Amino acid sequence: MSRTHRLFQLMQALRLGPGPHTAAELGRDLGVSARSIHRDIATLREMGAVIDGEAGYGFTLIEDNALPPMSFRDTELEALVLGLREVELIGDPELATAASEALRKLQARLPPRQAHRLRHAVLAPYRFERPVPPAISAQDLRQAAWDEVEVRFGYTDGHGAVTERQVKPLSVVYFDRSTVLIAWCCLRDAVRVFRLDRMRGLEVTERSFRPHRVPMLRDALEQMREERQAAARTCND
Repeated sequence: MSRTHRLFQLMQALRLGPGPHTAAELGRDLGVSARSIHRDIATLREMGAVIDGEAGYGFTLIEDNALPPMSFRDTELEALVLGLREVELIGDPELATAASEALRKLQARLPPRQAHRLRHAVLAPYRFERPVPPAISAQDLRQAAWDEVEVRFGYTDGHGAVTERQVKPLSVVYFDRSTVLIAWCCLRDAVRVFRLDRMRGLEVTERSFRPHRVPMLRDALEQMREERQAAARTCND
């Protein structure tokens, strides 16, 4: 394996999974020593890749936009186009705009043949009905989830009852007809799901719950999965 090919393979390995990836693991995958991996990491950093970590801890790829654009298989390109155009349809205004901009950037960085394939893709999503627009800034809500800070808002449930909620935002999920927030509700002391179109007066607090979002979301999804399975068993009895 040439060093150029090994650098490409190393970048691919760093892109897979959240990391950190140890030099020993990467070396085993690529068939080289951990020392070679350390030298290759230094080379990739010189080329513009932002790679976090150090020897003994492991490495995580943070950003590789400064590197030459990688090529896509035609099927990968079709999947990207389909996904971004779906976001244009179902995303909130900021997210839909970001998807359109990403498509333009992608087209500008592709080889001519693939740029043509993107522009005239044979796959396209279509929605007869779009999700109800959010009543709050979905962008602020997403950022609060990334920053792992609690938010407050007024909420109207399906029966018209209005309550004030303070929650730990875990994930925003886009369904066919609505967009919802999965969160830990401080009022109910439990996981709850809130429709964004029923939320009012979003306020981002300074109360942090870092670094618990990821494990809390994992537990919340597992709890919801178990509840669905229990409901299905009840229906079948």
